[in-house]
Amino acid sequence: MPSELFDILTRFGDRADRVTHVEALPSRPGRTVDWPGWLLPPVRDAFVSAGIELPYAHQVETADLAHAGENVIVATGTASGKSLGYLMPVLDAAVRGTSAPSGRGSTTLYLSPTKALAADQLTSLHELVLQGLRPTTYDGDTPRADRDWARRHANVILTNPDMLHRSLLPGHERFSSVLKRLEFVVVDEAHRYRGVFGSHVSLILRRLLRLARHYGASPAVIGASATAGDPAEVFSRLIGAPARAVVDDASPRAAGEFLLWEPPLLPGLDPFRSGISQETAAEAPTAPSPAHDPGSPLAVASVTDASPDDPWADSVPGTATTGTAPVPEVPSTQVSEARRSSLAEAADLLTDTTCAGRRAIGFIASRRGAEALASIVKDEVARVDDSLVRTIAAYRGGYLPEERRLLESALRSGRLLTVASTNALELGIDISGLDAVIIAGWPGTLASLWQQAGRAGRAGQEWIAVLVARDDPLDTYLVHHPEAIFDKAVDAVVIDPGNPYVLAGHLCAAAAEVPLTRDDLALFPDTAPHIVEQLTAARMLRSRPSGWFWAKAKNPADLSDIRSSGGGTIRLVEEETGALLGTVDDAGSHHQSHPGAVYVHQGRTFVVLDLDPAERVALVEQRHVDYTTESQSVTEIGILHTRATVPLPSGASVSWGDVEVTSQVTGYRMRQSGSGTVLGEYQLELPSQVLQTTAVWWTAPDALVEDADVTPADLPGAVHAAEHAAIGLLPLFAGCDRWDIGGVSTARHADTGVATVFVHDGQPGGAGFAERGFEAFTAWQMATREAIEACECVTGCPSCVQSPKCGNGNEPLEKDAAARLLRTVLG
Repeated sequence: MPSELFDILTRFGDRADRVTHVEALPSRPGRTVDWPGWLLPPVRDAFVSAGIELPYAHQVETADLAHAGENVIVATGTASGKSLGYLMPVLDAAVRGTSAPSGRGSTTLYLSPTKALAADQLTSLHELVLQGLRPTTYDGDTPRADRDWARRHANVILTNPDMLHRSLLPGHERFSSVLKRLEFVVVDEAHRYRGVFGSHVSLILRRLLRLARHYGASPAVIGASATAGDPAEVFSRLIGAPARAVVDDASPRAAGEFLLWEPPLLPGLDPFRSGISQETAAEAPTAPSPAHDPGSPLAVASVTDASPDDPWADSVPGTATTGTAPVPEVPSTQVSEARRSSLAEAADLLTDTTCAGRRAIGFIASRRGAEALASIVKDEVARVDDSLVRTIAAYRGGYLPEERRLLESALRSGRLLTVASTNALELGIDISGLDAVIIAGWPGTLASLWQQAGRAGRAGQEWIAVLVARDDPLDTYLVHHPEAIFDKAVDAVVIDPGNPYVLAGHLCAAAAEVPLTRDDLALFPDTAPHIVEQLTAARMLRSRPSGWFWAKAKNPADLSDIRSSGGGTIRLVEEETGALLGTVDDAGSHHQSHPGAVYVHQGRTFVVLDLDPAERVALVEQRHVDYTTESQSVTEIGILHTRATVPLPSGASVSWGDVEVTSQVTGYRMRQSGSGTVLGEYQLELPSQVLQTTAVWWTAPDALVEDADVTPADLPGAVHAAEHAAIGLLPLFAGCDRWDIGGVSTARHADTGVATVFVHDGQPGGAGFAERGFEAFTAWQMATREAIEACECVTGCPSCVQSPKCGNGNEPLEKDAAARLLRTVLG
């Protein structure tokens, strides 16, 4: 029998045809156990006073392992009370430490990926009635005086990887009293540390543990994560030391429903008129880009996963866009079948929950998307009941701390009914009483999906979660293959701390903190000795009998920008006023800020007059224009080294290895706004950009192409369509986002001599995603083929083979030929 929430969302059956699957999730009773015998009575009493009569079994198992000095990660579901598992040993140690002469015999560093989560944890700690507990935050919002107090007196310091990297580790002498007493390091939301960002955090943690040992401490590391694949191995890789995992979730769960939802098809619409371009521009994150330290022959660069909260993700239709993957672009403007945007669909669902008085969160990928979603819901609700408008708000990164705290308080109290949020609220911020979660587009990983869905039902009431599909191959596949969500183990986190482009900067930083010894190199990945030799030859490190020393005057922490591309940015400056309008990463600059490009900022349109890569500036002039621009580019890929090759029974083969991707923006088109009519094409003379990374590729010999009944005329469009669809589906198998990867396809590649499709990581040195694609090749390509064949369109659309980031304007594409070729390749 449908629930009341189901009836509200489907408008009592009017929209039921958009629901492709309903997964009923039954309730589950909790399993409590006695408090640990080693836990001090005052700590136990503080928890009981806070309303926790008895702990769950997984909480005590976690606490016992940490108390015994073992590294441990608890990987259980949302709202399972993971924090109590690490708070028991942490608070017990803090209170015991008050008997030391200094009054602080034990310290704990708590790390979270966001300030909001740390602030939420601090609020929870302040609410505990426990003498001797002195917690505080140490982040970019912390005043100078409070930072000094934290170093001298706090026994629980809540911070983030950025502050460790930029402040605490480089200034470790000032933190010596903290480090020598360090008993625990808590890594909260550990599943968020993936890709290149996760690789950076892994090396920061290794540097932290090295310094703790330098001061005589040997802290246990406690991780808390959403349910994840192989958590013990992943966490061990993250911290560089063995770890145990606790995965048996003993917490209760309320019954609920999870809906998969596909917006209706709108045939024959120009994507710019149908809302498709608006959604893509709102949701497409800025892609990673290559970056090089100009002072070193070894490129010391850092790249993070493309972040939906990157300011450039706030671009709107009209920004200079199309280009070689993996830079952000808008879809082709050709007339094709398209679906109603997930943004508009999510807005309808949230409007209905608001008017029904139900509390809900709508998750969307970007900051601009969150603002747009909240704005649309406010407008729609105002037509029904203007008094409800004040119960709707957006929540995203970039707000002032005071704004964030007010919103978080309103969420907890229930004054807000509806919130449109980026993944900032995916984390463990304690919000109870939510009835529904609307997820506008696949969030990237199963772990994130379940974290977002788990925001609802925390108070024990009936709940519902909805995944609204974007017009994208992966989303389309998932809503028609529920087993890929509900019958699949949660994906493992992918990190590669041995990536030389990531590792080099952290080795320099470690040497500046305390000279590196040969014994220290064992704390880092196996590639460390070779990288140290290169850094020494480049005179960035100086070798002495006592170890390797940092040899430059500048701060080595500047070599590793852990959350972005790390290679500098191009500033967009208004020529007339000198005002800085925004920035764009190096790799995206040729696509988005070339001369003639249209740039939109807060509703105003600007045209780029000049791009000066040497000075890292693009001059713009405000103009009112009725056209958009899209760059055109060419890309070449060369195989540098093949690490592995596996022949397929069909005669095809799949390989994985190192490649060099060379891209060049050659010109741009002007298209009339709305109609998409091409008004003109202009050539550009810009230098090539080179990315050395890793890729997975498959080859199809001529005989196999003939067996697939693919003609030479159709072959370029077949491999191009297969490449686009494969990029869209790889996130299901590699734990990445489609903006983390790129691709190249050719009917005859110079290095292989036959038809070849490449999918490559978008970061220098790779991020591990291509390797995952190689390992899961058959399942990945079968899903790719099935997604193409199952799509309802005739010649190709954004749901199957069109890509929002194609440098060739989605031409040529041969959907049917791609399906035949993949069917034959897979045998």
